[in-house]
Amino acid sequence: MLTALLLTAHLLVGVALLGAITHQSVGLLTPSAIRSSRFIARYARVDHTAFTLSIACLFVLSVLLGGLIYPNYRLHVRMPFEHMSMGWAIGLFELKEHFGGIGIGLLPAYLWVWRSGNVAGRMGFTLVLAFIAWWNFLVGHVLNNLRGLT
Repeated sequence: MLTALLLTAHLLVGVALLGAITHQSVGLLTPSAIRSSRFIARYARVDHTAFTLSIACLFVLSVLLGGLIYPNYRLHVRMPFEHMSMGWAIGLFELKEHFGGIGIGLLPAYLWVWRSGNVAGRMGFTLVLAFIAWWNFLVGHVLNNLRGLT
């Protein structure tokens, strides 16, 4: 029961993180010339700096919740994957773990470039964190569907 609650919280934090980082990324990547549609213009016009601290907090919270779920994953998901010779699934999760650690390590630099006004740094760090957030969300979703936590 606790694991299901933690997994649900992890999912909800992940969805919030995806929304914030995707919104920030689209705003950075959408030049003003493409913002001809009213929807795209309003979506991309938002103050991107307002998302920075929220993204950092959601990223940390997502990794912490994932860490709380991890022992259950090791016992009830990874071991059956090993017995079923699903090394590819284990490998995907290993990448998920490593990307999460890399993302945590990038957060101080991400916060700094958003405060400093470095446009190239903003673009680079935001897109790397967006890739990590999307990768981790999709891999977690696929693995949960393959073998839900019981």
